[in-house]
Amino acid sequence: MNPLIETTNGKLAGRSDGGVARFLGIPYARAPVAERRFRPPQPPEPWTGVRDASTFGPSAPQTELAAAALPGTSVGPQSEDCLYLNVWTRAADTGKRPVMVWIHGGGFTIGSGSQGMYDPTALVARTDAVVVTLNYRLGALGFLYLGARGASRLGATANVGLLDQIEALAWVRDNASVFGGDPRNVTIFGESSGGRSVATLLGTPAARGLFQRAIAQSGAASHGHDEAGACAIADELMRELEIATGPSQALRDVPVAALLEAQGRIVARRVGTPGWLPFQPVVDGVVLPEPPLAAIRTGLSRGVPLLLGSNRDEWRLFAALDPRLRDLDEAGLQARALERVPNGDASRASALVDGYRRSGEARVGSTPLDVFCALETDRVYRIPALRLADAQREAGGSVHAYQFTWPAALLGGALGACHAVEVPFVFGSVGTPAGRAWSGGGPEVDALAARAMDTWAAFARTGVPDARGLPDWPAYTVERRETMVLGASCRVEADPDGVTRRLWDGLL
Repeated sequence: MNPLIETTNGKLAGRSDGGVARFLGIPYARAPVAERRFRPPQPPEPWTGVRDASTFGPSAPQTELAAAALPGTSVGPQSEDCLYLNVWTRAADTGKRPVMVWIHGGGFTIGSGSQGMYDPTALVARTDAVVVTLNYRLGALGFLYLGARGASRLGATANVGLLDQIEALAWVRDNASVFGGDPRNVTIFGESSGGRSVATLLGTPAARGLFQRAIAQSGAASHGHDEAGACAIADELMRELEIATGPSQALRDVPVAALLEAQGRIVARRVGTPGWLPFQPVVDGVVLPEPPLAAIRTGLSRGVPLLLGSNRDEWRLFAALDPRLRDLDEAGLQARALERVPNGDASRASALVDGYRRSGEARVGSTPLDVFCALETDRVYRIPALRLADAQREAGGSVHAYQFTWPAALLGGALGACHAVEVPFVFGSVGTPAGRAWSGGGPEVDALAARAMDTWAAFARTGVPDARGLPDWPAYTVERRETMVLGASCRVEADPDGVTRRLWDGLL
């Protein structure tokens, strides 16, 4: 029989298959359309009768980027009416299972909670957790900052995409129990900009109490806009839309297609630059009173156990998608390094490149592209993750760190342990066509997927990533930087790749 449950907003009819029930396309806020565009989310309207919850709701409007062609990343139909979430559970009973809320990645401009690579059926069946995926507003619709440029006339607020995530978490708090979940044991987890969202929520006062544990995969709290930078992006968007007099009703009425086209041109101009993401959270003084990392360092979320890490070869995925890097030479490498050090200090840039070459680390190859990929992996992912780990530990919080080293099957393994390769292991989707395209197949893949699922679920239950088949996983300390290496073999290392880590002291 298909399950029937009653939420705070009305009854839902889900679907059950293979011992896992799923409830899809549940509205957690009103449609952010017309006068609600750019405004904070509002609670959903109740419905009468039984709402069919067998299909996903629309994804947030988004441009199609090269990454969208990767296996398992199709987002399906799109609409501004996009604030929906999905729930999977083994039983809608009184089980008080741990609840895991997934925040998707995609550079704050693409992605959806309905993407095939995020299907948690295997994770739920194996671990008996309740898993929630969600959509939130993306791009300009979610992260445009108008500041003093007419925001009050539109009733606009900064960071509405982040506020969407908070509204979804409030819905989970109010409704988790009817899905067999424990509203007092909620873990947020996410990858890439989803991992950045997790880290940002750790530094967001309005999110306090809505989750008890956090897992940040390839995302940290070092990135984001200040007000000046965010206002500059808004001005650029106004010019693209030929709205010369500043934000007005014209901005609210501009067709979504035109808004996405303008947004796409802005994003395209920044691809490959150090500040690649024009639309992302901004320290606005209201939603984010201070930079998230500073709030974390002073203890805002010290009571929230944190699991975090990055993949050994993150940037190789983006390099493969950027044709301009195919013929990168030494001069190009030095120029890119120069863009990534303070004040364009040529001596520091040269020392950075030389330091990677002399490090002796196996992940750093010999070609200019090899060095650049290792450098960008660290600048964008590994070093920010370590800074987040340090901040949480300095505040007295609990941290466990990992490095994922399983090489992706994409392009015959040429991408190494690239960005997002851990996702099908965490969700247990390595047996699906999309999952196999990322992970490959075989007993080792299945064993690592089992360990990843068990580890993530154990952390969600207790705050400690204790899983069968793994060696003892000590908590991270600033002094030793204990890190679990997850790959063909799993082991604990102290300060892995510490030589290149130290090159970033005083940078970023």
